[in-house]
Amino acid sequence: MQTKSTELPYDITQWRQGYRSQPQEYDYQITEIDGQIPPELTGTLFRNGPGLFDINEDAVRHPFDGDGMICRITFKDGKAHFLNRFVQTEAYVAEKAAGKFLYRGVFGTQKAGGWLSNAFDVNLKNIANTQVVYWGGKLLALWEAAEPHRLDPKTLNTLGIEYLNNTLKPGDPFAAHPLFDPKQNRMVNFGLKAGKFDTTGLLTGITIYELDLDGKVVKEHSHTIPGFAFIHDFAITPNYCIFFQNPVGFNPFPFLFGLKGAGECVKFQPEKPTKIIIIPRNSHSGEKVQMLETKSGFVFHHANAFEHDGKISIDSIAYATFPEIEEGKDFRDTNFSSLSPGQLWRFEMDLQTRQVESTLVEPRCCEFPTINPANVGYPYRYVYMGAAQTCNGNAPLQSILKLDRETGEQQLWTAAPTGYVNEPVFVPRPGGTQEDDGWLIAMIYDGAKDRSAVVVLDAADLTKGAVATLHLTHHIPYGLHGSWTDEIFIDSL
Repeated sequence: MQTKSTELPYDITQWRQGYRSQPQEYDYQITEIDGQIPPELTGTLFRNGPGLFDINEDAVRHPFDGDGMICRITFKDGKAHFLNRFVQTEAYVAEKAAGKFLYRGVFGTQKAGGWLSNAFDVNLKNIANTQVVYWGGKLLALWEAAEPHRLDPKTLNTLGIEYLNNTLKPGDPFAAHPLFDPKQNRMVNFGLKAGKFDTTGLLTGITIYELDLDGKVVKEHSHTIPGFAFIHDFAITPNYCIFFQNPVGFNPFPFLFGLKGAGECVKFQPEKPTKIIIIPRNSHSGEKVQMLETKSGFVFHHANAFEHDGKISIDSIAYATFPEIEEGKDFRDTNFSSLSPGQLWRFEMDLQTRQVESTLVEPRCCEFPTINPANVGYPYRYVYMGAAQTCNGNAPLQSILKLDRETGEQQLWTAAPTGYVNEPVFVPRPGGTQEDDGWLIAMIYDGAKDRSAVVVLDAADLTKGAVATLHLTHHIPYGLHGSWTDEIFIDSL
């Protein structure tokens, strides 16, 4: 276990504090502000992430099993307002009433009673804890293994499961990484479902959905790929959806017999290649799905993809190995130095020769890439990421890195030594003409003060420091993903 050291830009004890439950729900105007909120910054930042890690001192085994909690930060006229609410999933409501875990979690959380109580119970908990998006007049809390939950954007009250006008059936997954095509005005998402078999073995189904500006599903097509697929994110271009099928295997028997969670049964297979699945967005074009291969590695998140000269380029955060869940170990006891860091790689795919070239772009430990939403699926110049303070090795994310993909120039803003960074979200400046004309907004946990803050940075120049730092009166646990809308859902601040 690591302890505080002058050689590290972080205190592991302070970092652990960010993984404490926040059972309280707040509603207040943020009044403690350093700097000034830009008056033209108008709209709403939504954030999602696990907010509850224990019930009556019985803790989840992994933070990804924590119940989803939505944060809403409203910006208007140089002021800001904070609101947070738990997603009232069926499981959350039932467990809160019972005062104990009633469901198994994907990443190892079990019901009381040992393996006998958990054996053959495959009814996993829909925790709605990964992403939240406002599209087609609906606010949706997403978790990749089940249907979305619809929320009231004015109150964050849960309205129920959303089936997208009966496009989804009960149990259908709708992933937590929708992408928004800025030129076709579409939300593109997928659902992943394994369990079918043929003579070659296990098959995984991928269903792709495209929704118009009114939230109506205008395109839906399904495809089957061989093998088990652990796919969290994907990328799009005007003509393709791109998926990385990580080289992992899944042994279901420990899960079925109640010994482990499903996520604990996933094993990295370094001797196998990573497969890249390229699916045409126009299912009527006659163009077939392509499967290419690149060297073994693991990808959670992609920054962006674009087409050029018969090729597809995609920038992704890749790991040398999959960070497998260690049975019986407290996730707060992470030894960062023993884990491989996520790094930014460029993959060039030639659709004619079917060859893939990979190049390391940024060796610094980084995650949660984001870009100007106007460039999603198209050529782009700037990428922003949560990053470690140090240039080498693995460490908590304490900084935000801006990388110019044309020149290689970098800018780094840091919250070290006591601050820990969540995913930055890019907000375009109204009337802006340059790709980096806008703001980055990120939630920061300050381990020394045991409070969180919302930081606004000038995306064109991170070296200026924070434009505004909005101090919350409490902590918010480390989150996963968030989104921005220009809409305002409260009458006044």
